[in-house]
Amino acid sequence: MACSRTCSRILGLSLGTTALFAAGANMVLLFPNWDVTYLLRGLIGKHAMLGSGLWGGGLMILTALLSSGLAMLGALICFITSGVALKDGPFCMFDISSFNQTQAWKYGYPFKDLHNRNYLYDYSLWNSVCLEPFKAVIWHVSFFSALLCISLLQILLVVINFFNTLLDLFCSLCEKS
Repeated sequence: MACSRTCSRILGLSLGTTALFAAGANMVLLFPNWDVTYLLRGLIGKHAMLGSGLWGGGLMILTALLSSGLAMLGALICFITSGVALKDGPFCMFDISSFNQTQAWKYGYPFKDLHNRNYLYDYSLWNSVCLEPFKAVIWHVSFFSALLCISLLQILLVVINFFNTLLDLFCSLCEKS
C-alpha cells in the first residue's frame, strides 16, 4: 500500500492547524464581544463552557506532542532529583558527637554540608559515617546512579520520539508496505 507524500503532508499540517484553530475558536466563545464579564457572571452557554473545541478538537488532536512533553517533564524531574540526591548523599543515622565525647546519633544527610571532602570519591567514608541502614551509601549511590542513567536515556528517547512525532505531524513520512 502506497500513500502520497504530498497528501500526507497536507493531512499532517491540516490536523495540526485545525487543532490550534479549534482551541482558539472555543476560547473566543468564552468572551463574547471580547468582554470577560459574561464569563465572570456565568452567562456563557453550556456548549461553549463544555470546551469541546479545547479538549476535543484541540487537545486530543495534539496528544502526541503533549504526551512527549509530559514524558520529558517526568524524565527531567527524575534526572534532577537523582543528581541532587547523589550530591546530598543518603539519609541515614550518623554520629554527631561533640567535643565532650558524648555520643549522639541522629537521622539526616551527613554528607550534605561536607565541603572539604566528596563522599562519592572518598570510599573510606562509605562504611564509617552512616551507621544505619547497613551499607546505606552503597545502596544510595547504586540506585540513584541507575536512576540518573535511566532518566538520561529516557530524555534521549523522548527527544527522538518528539522529533519523530513532529516530522510525522508536519511531514507525514510514509513507507510502502
